[in-house]
Amino acid sequence: MKEKLLRLKDELGPAGLAGLALLAAAALFFALVLQPMQQQSRALQAALESRDGPASAGSAPAQAGAAGLYRFLERKEETTDWLAKLHAIGQASGVELRSATYRTQAAGTRLERYEIVLPVSGSYAQIRDFLKRALAEIPVLSLDQVSLRRESRNDSRVRAELRLALHRVKP
Repeated sequence: MKEKLLRLKDELGPAGLAGLALLAAAALFFALVLQPMQQQSRALQAALESRDGPASAGSAPAQAGAAGLYRFLERKEETTDWLAKLHAIGQASGVELRSATYRTQAAGTRLERYEIVLPVSGSYAQIRDFLKRALAEIPVLSLDQVSLRRESRNDSRVRAELRLALHRVKP
């Protein structure tokens, strides 16, 4: 047996041995990495289907995602409730809220976007805390833009203009 292996080694040469080593490495990679990942993918897919229900025949995955988005955005709270909560979070965070501008933007779909431009002032930490809490406590709120400025280098107060949006399903 040992003689046959030595003869095979001589016949294959360095290139043939390198090829065999690569084949063995590919087989190991498939067995140890790819197969477990495929099994994990199948398990995750099954868990998603059991949670959301199987997609109906002929429906696109995007439609299932849109339905989930609509379910998430359908809230019993009115826009005024969210605005009151935003104001309370501002006061609790210690930021100074000034008058805001509000505008409803029609998206041409079932969704409604309520844009809020909110000038605030406070320390950087207060403004950051305000945004963190607002985004955590108001799930239908998104932050679109932040503009920060300081009057002077020694001023600890920061003036910010926050562009936020409330996303809702039209009633």
